[in-house]
Amino acid sequence: MIGASCDMLTERYIDAVLKWRWAVMGLAVTVMLMMATGNRYLVSSNEYRHLFDEDNPQLIAFDALKDTYSFSNVVIVAIAPRTGTVFTRESLGAIEEFTEIAWQTPHSTRVDSLTNYAHSWARSDELVVEPLVVDAHSLDDDAIARVREIALGDRELVGRLIAHDGRAAGLVVDISLTDERDKAIKETTDFIYDAVEHARVKYPALTYHVTGDVVLNRALSDAMNEDFQTLGIIACLLILLSCCILLRSLWATVAVLITLAFSVVAGMGFAGWTGMLLSGANATAPMIMMTVVVAHAVHIVSTVISGIDRGLEREDAVTESLRTNMWPVFLTTVTTMIGFLSLNFSDAPPFRILGNLAAFGVFCGFVFSVTLLPSLLSLMPLRAAPAYRSRWDPFGRLGDFVVTYRVALLWIFALVFVFLVAGIPRNELSEKWTRLFDESYEYRRATDFVTNNLTGMETLEYSLASGVAGDVSDIAYLQKVDAFADWFRDQPEVSNVQAFPEIVKRLHKNMNADDPAYYRLPGSSELAAQYLLLYELSLPFGRDLNNRIDVAKSASRMTVVLRELSTAQQIELAARAQGWLERNAPELKGEATGFTMLFAHLAQITIESMLRGTMIAMTIVSLILMFIFRSLRYGLISLIPNFVPAIMAFGIWGWLVGYVGMAGSIVTAMAFGIVVDDTIHFMTKYLKARQDGKPAQDAVRFSFRAVGPALTTTTLVFAAGFTVFGASDLVNNRALGLLVALIIAIALLADFLLFAPLLTALDRGKKK
Repeated sequence: MIGASCDMLTERYIDAVLKWRWAVMGLAVTVMLMMATGNRYLVSSNEYRHLFDEDNPQLIAFDALKDTYSFSNVVIVAIAPRTGTVFTRESLGAIEEFTEIAWQTPHSTRVDSLTNYAHSWARSDELVVEPLVVDAHSLDDDAIARVREIALGDRELVGRLIAHDGRAAGLVVDISLTDERDKAIKETTDFIYDAVEHARVKYPALTYHVTGDVVLNRALSDAMNEDFQTLGIIACLLILLSCCILLRSLWATVAVLITLAFSVVAGMGFAGWTGMLLSGANATAPMIMMTVVVAHAVHIVSTVISGIDRGLEREDAVTESLRTNMWPVFLTTVTTMIGFLSLNFSDAPPFRILGNLAAFGVFCGFVFSVTLLPSLLSLMPLRAAPAYRSRWDPFGRLGDFVVTYRVALLWIFALVFVFLVAGIPRNELSEKWTRLFDESYEYRRATDFVTNNLTGMETLEYSLASGVAGDVSDIAYLQKVDAFADWFRDQPEVSNVQAFPEIVKRLHKNMNADDPAYYRLPGSSELAAQYLLLYELSLPFGRDLNNRIDVAKSASRMTVVLRELSTAQQIELAARAQGWLERNAPELKGEATGFTMLFAHLAQITIESMLRGTMIAMTIVSLILMFIFRSLRYGLISLIPNFVPAIMAFGIWGWLVGYVGMAGSIVTAMAFGIVVDDTIHFMTKYLKARQDGKPAQDAVRFSFRAVGPALTTTTLVFAAGFTVFGASDLVNNRALGLLVALIIAIALLADFLLFAPLLTALDRGKKK
């Protein structure tokens, strides 16, 4: 009864669309234009803060650290001679000159380098604090040897502003970004890059390498613009070319293109109207919309062309196509939307935006595919294919092959599956913000150089409270902080530790005739407080201690520079450190924070939350399949070709690549909704044949002939669209595009070579 009612409603709907086609097209244009006006409100940004919710505990802790210690964004410039060390007049002079130039950087608040390092020493009873290098070009050999000895013997400098072997030196520019962050980042990086180019010309024997989080934001913005302007256009052209070749009709391709344009424009307009913020993490949304909409349109168009090839009139072919595809396209729309909406389980707002935007785009694609597209097709001069092409039946032959060799295919697929599953544990699920780009980007090359030759790019930041205002000079407090710093120095994962007690120990040595035996904490809190006061009064302009101790002098900052670690290793090290604090100095109340920990926790939480979201989405889709197929057995069988592709793809990735960043956590959620489409279309045709009384083998053959061309076309379009992103310079976008393309390609093989043999084997001999 329900089925008859649905069929009646479908027939009435088809009659109305074709009868009022001009009104339908006019309404579609009106809706599209209304949605399109929202595009003027689109806002994009690559600021890292947009990856987090405002109530994210790690973000709150990081903001508190920055507010307390005048902690800001940075630009890091590494300067290294092509041969030898930096301890020459030319190299030190170049560093000194660049330090002076760096003070002129827009939005800069502080510059730290080897040459302006606040070196302290004693002259009688007087404490002298002065730059380590002054007028480098006039230094004699003895003075340079003295600079070398001081620099390589200072734990605050080595592994931070000077390499352990002296072959590279660093310069750090603190940047205070304004509210117009993107503009400020561009101004800052433009100035630095221009200064570096001039320095390279003046000092050709030196190399300059620019990195830091400010440069990272600029590189992200440039990479995204490049992807949009090149890869996006290439992907569009490739999709349209694929449609034109596979559909064998220019007019049909034009109809698909118009439907595609309407859907994407309306979808992006929705983003503008709702205030969605676009960023690098969700920049693939238009591409995803295009591929899914094309899939809907291809099923409808291919059926129309098939009908015309069989001699139907154009309007009759459109009617048959809507009658055949309305229900499957609706179901695939629902399942695809569920897959994308599961991204709302992510803790990263850009991924939630990606899921919601893609889901709305899929919905728009469905609406325009069953309204605008059939109206256009009913008016276009579509022609039948040549007779020899109409008789060509490759999918019929494939169906015969699958039915004949079903048992062998099942065994082969099972063996390949087992082999690929063994590759899954080889995947490392973590995020490395220093590896977001490939080696073609100068930012990546500079970051690799700094990491390998100067200092680590990832840090753990601590704010260690003394508990009392003005009490950072308390000797008991200093001893505990110093012990904590020494514990970190003993860890193999650590490159450098900057802690306030180091300054006090150096001052104690200075005030005792620079005797190395006095490089230790003083014996009383009063003496430490006097040293601190004397040191602060002696510091030159711009060299205060606000980046090390808070204004109330109730807490000090400790920075732990890490070697290159995975996300899991960073979190594990922070957990070990927290355990040490709880056992030895619980009153310090310090927890690891900073840029590195922000991303480490985000990657871990996102992976965990997306696994939950994907499982929930899969459960919902599974229940839907069981309901629409009205069979527990068919519902369970249909799940196999939907789960297998992602497992096999990650197995292949494990054997060939072995690293999956944060983007990998959303791949399964994105791809699952798409791959279910193939199963629904195939199963729908199979069940129709079974209801018509055909045996399982003939039903499989019928399904291959009925949907094989459309499934192959949509898979090729999907794969082509996503594979284009394999050329992206952004590692995450590349992994996302290639993994999704791989899953979609395997899904087609699973439907043809696993699902069809399963149906034949399990349904053989059973009545309809």
